[in-house]
Amino acid sequence: MEMTPLFILSIVLSAIVAYFIGSINFALVISKVFYHKDIRDYGSGNAGMTNMLRTFGKLPALFTLIGDLTKGMVAILIARLLFWLVGGVPQFVLGGYIAGLCAFLGHVFPIYYGFKGGKGILVTSGILIMIDPLTFGIIFLIFLIVFIGTKIISISSISASIAYPIVTCVTRIIQGYDITTIVLHTAFSLAIGGLVVYLHRGNIKRLLAGEEPKIGQKGKMK
Repeated sequence: MEMTPLFILSIVLSAIVAYFIGSINFALVISKVFYHKDIRDYGSGNAGMTNMLRTFGKLPALFTLIGDLTKGMVAILIARLLFWLVGGVPQFVLGGYIAGLCAFLGHVFPIYYGFKGGKGILVTSGILIMIDPLTFGIIFLIFLIVFIGTKIISISSISASIAYPIVTCVTRIIQGYDITTIVLHTAFSLAIGGLVVYLHRGNIKRLLAGEEPKIGQKGKMK
């Protein structure tokens, strides 16, 4: 693909827009607007849906889920429009990965909140729904199986994140993609999946110590 100035511009714009969209953290917005509190001061200290559920209940957690899931999808849609209208490339699969990775980084390191955000499970899910629904379906099934067996969201998320690059690689091979595409797609998924696992390092310590709460258990002030 020819790297024209407009094509390069579309990559830069997509990355920047996706990062700023990803930086909108709905757990922080909801906890501050409706409860005048910072969700990061409660429970695990994570600005995500699970901590919202434990701390403020089901409805705030649902709105957090919808918001964080949707922003990943919106980032991909805007990236596709930019590649089409600015770069003149209506179909650029790697453009979705670039925007998705930047939206993910925005969620984890949000510019609006001192670069302290969530762990990226929901935004990654929204991204995957848009760019790789087959892989999303498989790793979501893995998430569900682990969750049904443990009732612990963190270990389910970690399991799905570990499976993400593996499933990406295997499905690309089965679908007959060329080696370059397989490597690039797997690299992007490995970067996201690996960072998600790293961000769960506190959960991993609690899991090993038998202290990780199951779904429905309330969080406490840090």
